[in-house]
Amino acid sequence: MALQLQYVALVGFAGLMVGAAFEDLRRLVIPNLVPLGLCLLWPIYMLSTPSLLGALGAIGCALLIFIAGALCFARGFLGGGDVKLLTAATLWAGPSQTPSLLVLTGVLGGALALFLLVPPGAHLATLARAKLGPTTDLPDQAPTTPVPYGIAIAAAALIVICLPHFQ
Repeated sequence: MALQLQYVALVGFAGLMVGAAFEDLRRLVIPNLVPLGLCLLWPIYMLSTPSLLGALGAIGCALLIFIAGALCFARGFLGGGDVKLLTAATLWAGPSQTPSLLVLTGVLGGALALFLLVPPGAHLATLARAKLGPTTDLPDQAPTTPVPYGIAIAAAALIVICLPHFQ
């Protein structure tokens, strides 16, 4: 029964991460309900391997990532939604997978930024936003192409957290 609950939680996790990536591409915003939903699903995920030490370690890692992310947000390096999404993903990753999550997020985010630096990549991102139709105005932005970093966070989280369960 606990294993079935774990897979239900993982499917919910995957759906929320895909939704976060899509919304970040579409509007450059990650809805607050996504990290909240991830945090609410996490105890169900933890039921399959009930470990107080593991849960406390995951909470501690998430807290450290949130503090570091808040500092990056204050300096303008990351968006608030990116910080919340990365914090929620870290909660799911726990202490053992947090380093992999952070490294893969950095690599995928760098690749995404490089892709958006070339004119075809920037044009593709602009075209995707125009076709998907933002429901709200995009934030004021510099003449540079904004990087929807939630895509990199979501992709890294899906690879690090979900993939090992389906091998």
